[in-house]
Amino acid sequence: MQRINAAEVAPEAYRAVFGLEKYVRANVDHTVLELVKLRASMLNGCAFCVDMHSRDALAAGESGRRLFAVAAWREAPFFDERERAALALTDAVTRLGEHGVPDDVWDAAAKVWSEKELVDLLMAIATINVWNRIAVTCRTELPTDA
Repeated sequence: MQRINAAEVAPEAYRAVFGLEKYVRANVDHTVLELVKLRASMLNGCAFCVDMHSRDALAAGESGRRLFAVAAWREAPFFDERERAALALTDAVTRLGEHGVPDDVWDAAAKVWSEKELVDLLMAIATINVWNRIAVTCRTELPTDA
C-alpha cells in the first residue's frame, strides 16, 4: 500500500527532480537511457520503475531478450561496448561503496564516452537513483492497467 504521494505533497520538489529527468532524456541516447534506468531499478528493487522502464523500452522497440538480459548483462552477449560501459558505471554508481567508483570502471567508460557524454550519463544514473529511492520509500503502486 502506498505510503504517500510525494508529487502531491511536495510538487516543487517533484518538479525539480523532473527537470533533471527532462535534461537526461534530451541528452542521453534513448536506448542507453532505458538500459541504465532498468538496471539501476533492478539493483534498487524498485518494482514501479522496473515495470515502467521495461514497458517504455518495449514500446520503443527494444527486444524483450535484451531487457531480460540486463539482470545478467556481464554474461549476456547482447550489449555493445558503450552499453556495457554504461551498465558497469550504473552498477558502480548505484552501489556506491566507501571507495567510490573504481578506476577501471571509470576508465572503461571514459574510453568510449566523451566527457560531456560521461557527465550526462552520470546525471542519468543519479536521476534514476533518486526516482528509485522516492518510489521504494513511498511504496509507489504499480499501475493495474498495464
